[in-house]
Amino acid sequence: MDEIQPPSGPITLVISEVVDPSQVPAYEAWTAGINHDARQFEGFLGVEVIRPRDHHHPEYVVMVKFDTYDHLRDWIISPTYRAWMDKSYGLIATRSQQQLPSGLELWFTLPQAQSGLPSPPYYKQVVLGVLAVYPLILLANLLLGPLLAGLPSLLALLISVMFVSALLTYPVMPWLSKGLGGWLYPGRGRR
Repeated sequence: MDEIQPPSGPITLVISEVVDPSQVPAYEAWTAGINHDARQFEGFLGVEVIRPRDHHHPEYVVMVKFDTYDHLRDWIISPTYRAWMDKSYGLIATRSQQQLPSGLELWFTLPQAQSGLPSPPYYKQVVLGVLAVYPLILLANLLLGPLLAGLPSLLALLISVMFVSALLTYPVMPWLSKGLGGWLYPGRGRR
């Protein structure tokens, strides 16, 4: 049986944390500290913190990016990371984490949410992208073209891109990747 390798290339750890409203200043200081220490680890590419808009339900989304899965793993299993996690008790009401590969893989949804399989080959991603994007651009031109005719071209293009992106992310790409799952992931049935 072939061993499934973790994804290679850049990987992002997305963390959603709901903070106790009375602990927001302490959480902000904690976030600055853990992010400073993460920068010291090999392969660190960056961190982005999306701060809450609702101060009664302060949910932060933190995206930490490393150049490889192994470097991310080194950070997560480090004593430094564990010490910071210990310091977070009492600040955070709920936390969820998800590792995401970078690039087009984010659009590919395996049937039954199977994970651990390598991403489809690049050429298959390109073919799937063309099969998804081309009809959506035609649809955007047909539906939005008359409505956007009087707008400045860059604004009209932005609206068209938003329309195509919204449909591409859901439902088109998940539907296509599920429908073409046997072609994208030919080895998944042999697990």
